[in-house]
Amino acid sequence: MSGLGQRLGALGYAAGWRLVRSLPEPLTTSAFALGADLAARRGGAKVRQLRRNLARVVPQAGTEELDDLTRRALRSYARYWQEAFRLPAMDLGAVRREADRSITGVENLDAALAEGNGAVVALPHSGNWDVAGVWLVGHSGSFTTVAERVEPASLYRRFVAYRESLGFEVVPADGGGAFRTLLRRLRENRVVCLVADRDLTASGIPVTFFGAEARMPGGAARLAASTGAALLPVGCWFTDGGWGLRVHPRIRVNARAEVPAATQALADVFAGDIAAHPADWHMLQRFWLDDLPEGHPALARGAGAP
Repeated sequence: MSGLGQRLGALGYAAGWRLVRSLPEPLTTSAFALGADLAARRGGAKVRQLRRNLARVVPQAGTEELDDLTRRALRSYARYWQEAFRLPAMDLGAVRREADRSITGVENLDAALAEGNGAVVALPHSGNWDVAGVWLVGHSGSFTTVAERVEPASLYRRFVAYRESLGFEVVPADGGGAFRTLLRRLRENRVVCLVADRDLTASGIPVTFFGAEARMPGGAARLAASTGAALLPVGCWFTDGGWGLRVHPRIRVNARAEVPAATQALADVFAGDIAAHPADWHMLQRFWLDDLPEGHPALARGAGAP
């Protein structure tokens, strides 16, 4: 993206955080849904990629069903952004109580923290993971996550400030510094949260996902192997007027050699939740290796070494 495009994008996000929270919720809900429907009809490059991704998740879907699923997925993605713009001004206590009514598997998190080695919570790009974080702050206290640096720097600072306003500790994903910070937090018996369903770098771990090869980040499993922390997959999806959350049972990973198998187990859990709630998986980018152009880093021989 050009420098001008980056600045315009940053201005758009800034306007979203200023305006959406000040407008009546029914108005913004209608506006975001209309925008999603317009995007579905235009069928731009990201919409076409979303449709291809969903076709792998629901291979039995016919043309009309896939068109409808894509439209609903765009509405889900629009809802995520509407909520992101509104969350800083919402009653976070009420958000936590609503999430608390639907979450399952909390005993898996509580058992992990009772052991004293912390917990690594891994989530896909599904539903509203920020709401999952709001719930977690209320349940277990502040947790630590990472943020990729984006341009311009003002936009990166805005995203960090947004998540810090929700009670998250955010560290920049800058080489080994972030990993060392996360290790310290786990050794303090705290929670680390990572979005962990896409890594198209040369270091991504190979997994089979919906029957085809993809790459996922190995950081969550490596942290668990390095500290003895519990690796906990978490599913997120939308419900009518609320959010569904599930903390899955622990994935055991006791050594670095077990990182690939643990990452595959994580992919399998993600696939189960995504298959149950395909419209809430917000993957508008290329994901599977056979969608990538020749020469992409994720296709390099030896990619994904633990």
